[in-house]
Amino acid sequence: MMRTRPLKVALLGCGVVGSEVARIMRTQADDLTARIGAPVELAGIAVRRPDRVREGIPAELITTDATALVKRGDIDVVVEVIGGIEPARGLIRTAFEHGASVVSANKALLAEDGPALHAAAEEHGRDLYYEAAVAGAIPLVRPLRESLAGDKVNRVLGIVNGTTNFILDRMDTSGAGYSEALDEATALGYAEADPTADVEGFDAAAKAAILAGIAFHTRVRLDDVHREGITEVTSADIASAKRMGCTVKLLAICERAADGRSVTARVHPAMIPLSHPLASVREAYNAVFVEAEAAGRLMFYGPGAGGSPTASAVLGDLVAVCRNKLAQTTGPGESAYTRLPVSPMGEVVTRYHISLDVADKPGVLAQVATVFAEHGVSIDTVRQQGKGPGGAAEGGSAEGGGGRRGGGDASLVVVTHRATDAALSATVQALRGLDTVHGVASTMRVEGE
Repeated sequence: MMRTRPLKVALLGCGVVGSEVARIMRTQADDLTARIGAPVELAGIAVRRPDRVREGIPAELITTDATALVKRGDIDVVVEVIGGIEPARGLIRTAFEHGASVVSANKALLAEDGPALHAAAEEHGRDLYYEAAVAGAIPLVRPLRESLAGDKVNRVLGIVNGTTNFILDRMDTSGAGYSEALDEATALGYAEADPTADVEGFDAAAKAAILAGIAFHTRVRLDDVHREGITEVTSADIASAKRMGCTVKLLAICERAADGRSVTARVHPAMIPLSHPLASVREAYNAVFVEAEAAGRLMFYGPGAGGSPTASAVLGDLVAVCRNKLAQTTGPGESAYTRLPVSPMGEVVTRYHISLDVADKPGVLAQVATVFAEHGVSIDTVRQQGKGPGGAAEGGSAEGGGGRRGGGDASLVVVTHRATDAALSATVQALRGLDTVHGVASTMRVEGE
């Protein structure tokens, strides 16, 4: 039997995502009613600028008093798409206290305070769903939280920020520099006027914290995630990756240690082989590779941002939460029973691609190799080129020996075997102290092999 009283929804925020949520709720009302088993009704929309024109939204739904809206005793579900830490955190807690479940797209808040919000939801017998917080329309949170609940996930590797993927893709395919690619991303609406959260890796790090927590059934906060952005990636790095048969991506990597006693979470640019599925992810798309013991390797791919894709994820959660409400139950909450510690970046085992500017004279390569040996790091390949008067490479390469004769500079590119990040970092620091090393042009990790 269809319930006659509609489930009432309070919407916090009516920007790009919020307005699309409201539109879909209005245009697909009959379908949503059939899927849920009861009609859903927008009871109010909290905004900061009430005078702004919002096409198709009745003016009587608009309010600037978000607290009063979530305190209404007749609200069944609060949809939070305002972002940031406050007032979102306080509003979500108030919603739980006054009988509403919550659907959120707020990755920053969930990465910062997810355990406390889960505890508040459990205390009051409410749902907290947040599929839209990670990778937009791509179904990822629910498969990790529910579909793979009986499996053991060992690794999550992915591209979870569309802005940085667009920039790196343009640098790779068109030869553009970082600034030029960023300008194009801004002009096309992929990058914000202040792109810091994207290009410095904050956005991806918040998503990595959420994914690691769900995948490994432990608590991972934003501060636990090692973070590096793409602002230092150069055209030379892109070209060097191509010579190795690789491309450069900003990756979120969450791993369970081989002994199962700890986990790591990190975000940084890395070279990955062109044969890896993530290498073919272009433009502003996202993709996440999940490795589980029984299921094997799974890949989730699609648009990771934008009003419609994110609204799709929000509405999926809304349907699930409303169904739970009708059944007088709640969905899965926080699963953090493993209580695994998060290891520091120094303990991560990885590979480095290191580009050095060195003196172009005999013996330099031997000195560099000695530094690697002293730090217990094995060298995989070496490429050496001389530079002309203008600093450009003059061709030729060497895989050993003493280097080219002459008094100018040379470019030396070293790719290591796997070692701890601490050992690799210490090696780079020691290389900077050699008189024959004029500079470390770049370092980048090599992943996905």
